[in-house]
Amino acid sequence: MRLTTSLLDQLSNKYTGLLIKESSDFAWNPDTHSVCYDKTHPNSLELLLHELSHGILNHRDYKRDIELLAMEASAWDKALELAREFNLAIDDQIIQDHLDTYRDWMHARSTCPKCSANGLQKNDHYECVACGHAWRSNEARLCGLKRYSIKIK
Repeated sequence: MRLTTSLLDQLSNKYTGLLIKESSDFAWNPDTHSVCYDKTHPNSLELLLHELSHGILNHRDYKRDIELLAMEASAWDKALELAREFNLAIDDQIIQDHLDTYRDWMHARSTCPKCSANGLQKNDHYECVACGHAWRSNEARLCGLKRYSIKIK
């Protein structure tokens, strides 16, 4: 789908508490109440509706990886509602492809660096259910994943 000036105007007029601005990326910034979009992206309309949905839902921080995935899924659900409201459609494959990036991210962060089994996230670290190893991961949403072994107190 194509992002039009008319739709941008409609969204800006309806959601006056959110600043919708062109950028080189897609993002929701809860501190500035701004939604950034890249009009050159092939899925610019879908991704704009998704980021706008984060703003409408007032998504902020998360403590555990699963909370981030839940926020992403709820933002896509809201984006589908917005699409219907404006007589648009979002291909479910686009949604699943984007959610898969978060699922893959979660899986990588929770994989034990010692034995490769899946661990559980506990507060600020992970613990392996197979070997008992404990580690922390960097955020790694925009950079390479690093996992650091730790000792549990």
